[in-house]
Amino acid sequence: MACVFCAIVAGDVAADIVLDTPDLLAFLDTRPVFKGHALLIPRRHVATLPDLPDDLALPFLAAARRLASAMVDGLGAQGSFVCQNNVVSQSVPHLHLHVLPRTKGDGMRGFLWPRLRYDSPQEQAEYAARLRSVL
Repeated sequence: MACVFCAIVAGDVAADIVLDTPDLLAFLDTRPVFKGHALLIPRRHVATLPDLPDDLALPFLAAARRLASAMVDGLGAQGSFVCQNNVVSQSVPHLHLHVLPRTKGDGMRGFLWPRLRYDSPQEQAEYAARLRSVL
């Protein structure tokens, strides 16, 4: 199956473009959580954030910052929510960062719930150690 985001980059699928650079593209999500919800993608096909080449990492983050600011400056939002999935819940297997306008009381709930607790401080320390060992 062809990648719909690659088709948007190629101009074969229409999108409401909000940011266009030689390496990146951002466009409005067709099923937004809130009006103005944008998706930032690299123009070249990259499946997940861990696959993002180092030469695109800084431009990708800089564009995300610009979009987050645009939610406030352009839409009058009080802030923004930025999130990204890798594989699990990734509806299109092409790296995309969601940038949503946020306003206090906007009704957004459940994005990061339920939250869990570690069984003990030792278990928490074990998780930290496991992550440190691969970093």
